[in-house]
Amino acid sequence: MNPSSPARSPRIRRRFLVATVATASLLAGPAAVAAPAPASPTPAPAAQATPNGPALAASWTGPLSTRGRYIVDANGDRFKLKAGNWAGAQGTWEGSGSTTDPANNQAGQVSYNIPLGLDRAPISRILTGLHGLGLNSVRLPFANAMIHDTTPVPDAAVTANPQLRGKTPLQVYDAVVAALTADGFAVILNNHTTSYRFCCGLDGNERWNSGQSTAQWEDDWLFMVNRYKADKRVVGADLRNEVRRDTWDDPNWGMGDAHDEYAAFEEAGNRILQADPDMLVVMEGINWYGIPAAGFSHGRPMLTPVATLSNTLVRSDKLVYAAHFYAYTGPANTGAAGGLGATSDPRYQDFTPEQLAQVVDQEALFVTRSGQHFTAPVWISEFGAAGRGSTNTKEQAWFDRFTDILAANDTDFAVWPLVGWQSGGVPNDNWALLSYDADGRQLGLDDPGDWRAADWHKLVDAPSYTGQVAPVSHWNMLDLDHADQNVSTRMLALPDWSPGNRKGNCPDGQRLVGLGRSDSRGLCTDAGRPVTGGGAWVTVTDQRYVTGGDWATGYDKLQCPDNTFAVGYSVNRNAMSALLCAPSATPLPTTGRTVWFDHGDNRPATGGSTASDWAPGYYKGQCADDEYVAGVADTWKWLHYGVPDVLLCRPLR
Repeated sequence: MNPSSPARSPRIRRRFLVATVATASLLAGPAAVAAPAPASPTPAPAAQATPNGPALAASWTGPLSTRGRYIVDANGDRFKLKAGNWAGAQGTWEGSGSTTDPANNQAGQVSYNIPLGLDRAPISRILTGLHGLGLNSVRLPFANAMIHDTTPVPDAAVTANPQLRGKTPLQVYDAVVAALTADGFAVILNNHTTSYRFCCGLDGNERWNSGQSTAQWEDDWLFMVNRYKADKRVVGADLRNEVRRDTWDDPNWGMGDAHDEYAAFEEAGNRILQADPDMLVVMEGINWYGIPAAGFSHGRPMLTPVATLSNTLVRSDKLVYAAHFYAYTGPANTGAAGGLGATSDPRYQDFTPEQLAQVVDQEALFVTRSGQHFTAPVWISEFGAAGRGSTNTKEQAWFDRFTDILAANDTDFAVWPLVGWQSGGVPNDNWALLSYDADGRQLGLDDPGDWRAADWHKLVDAPSYTGQVAPVSHWNMLDLDHADQNVSTRMLALPDWSPGNRKGNCPDGQRLVGLGRSDSRGLCTDAGRPVTGGGAWVTVTDQRYVTGGDWATGYDKLQCPDNTFAVGYSVNRNAMSALLCAPSATPLPTTGRTVWFDHGDNRPATGGSTASDWAPGYYKGQCADDEYVAGVADTWKWLHYGVPDVLLCRPLR
């Protein structure tokens, strides 16, 4: 659900406008970053139907990981997320009055803080409905409050599932997870809200640390990950839903403060992977910043900042980025229907097909471009439209265009929402694909009267890449702008190798291949895949290992011992302090070349991450994909202040 924008009911629209009034006098945050276009996917020649029940379970093996732009299963076969959101455990109460009065809950539906519909239909019947939609995975939202809620749900919440009577919301969530995975579905856990309050504006759920500390949020994630660790069909941790501005402050991407989503998500993701190396880590970008009023900066950057500041995890094959799109919102439009908070900025539904494809590229799909520091799968983990009974022709046209984009780009997706209520053939929430009445009768997408059916089947049945996905090389950024970036599990277990300095360590299995001048950024890769040997890793702080002649006359040189390669570096301010060098399992050549970047970029014309900027605004030096960094030279002369000026690049073979 898009909580920075109006929801599907007039009540939530009013609440959004109240929130806008509260922020109308505040300053806005940083602008979005432009992004390159994505590479075209290569679809398989034929569509693949999603099997039901036991057949779905037999069709893939967990855990999941990534290879370039694709998610793959444990056998290396492409696993495209064809998913939906089974909402409810994030809460449906709108913030006033009784929590169990339908009038005070989203679309008149009381979830009792568990997945919707368990009062109306047995889990098995709901799962049959999910299979009928052609899904293979489910995004399962939850509130942090659910983890700590020890009150059993009322019997009315589980009328159709009496085996769940007396259980807490978390225990009901457990049962839903177990039922889904036993029936073959992949489950992605989604931290949707802090409290059970639904939804939008200033509701206390704006950021991961709204209403709780970052430490508590991370601890809750570790609790959830460890709780489902044994079930390899629980495949992912979707860290937080739609991060947005609160009353006073914007979220940001890379400023190093308490509102830095980039840093918080990376820290949480790495803690999760240390607890369970099998989990996918799903990161959304910034859903909204700024004040939606003329004269104030505002917008919906989503993944655009990733173009120049991407995340690096201890496992490079576990990161998935996510983004959300709805017709009534836009790149700088909140979605407000009128009054305060409404702007003249175009909505996604206002764009031509070509314009829509371009903006979806800029805000999300560029990330799937191969061979860049940001390359990862992109999951459109929320999109949707009002179905049965809707007469909104602009939204209907948008839905057709948007599903065309998803199909053409072979994009992973999850529709919002899957399950809702209905009475007499009239759904409470006509966005839901499946609706159940009080007697458990299902009103589904394919029953007469839902205009979305053709577009949905076009998407689910679209030709997709299937089968084995070849292993890929990775390029990952190191960002020491504000703090250490230690993404080596080996080094995380050891004492500080360069005390008093900011330091970056490449992920295990990768080596340093590039450095930025004056900004302390670095680039790592596993291209060529040199094998790390046994023996001690060496911290180099002086010129004692310089061999083979003076390769940067008059400069201070940090050079790795022969048969080792740089895997980390440290800086004081932005001046070079040390290199961290790892031993090679095989002898390395000791001849090489110098790469100067004191007066301009000096990166390879082709190869790893050369089409993307990992140190914007600064000169960069980078070795070729078949080379390793053997040394770095700097000087304090000529006001260079000790920043790196030269790389010593040597061939791997």
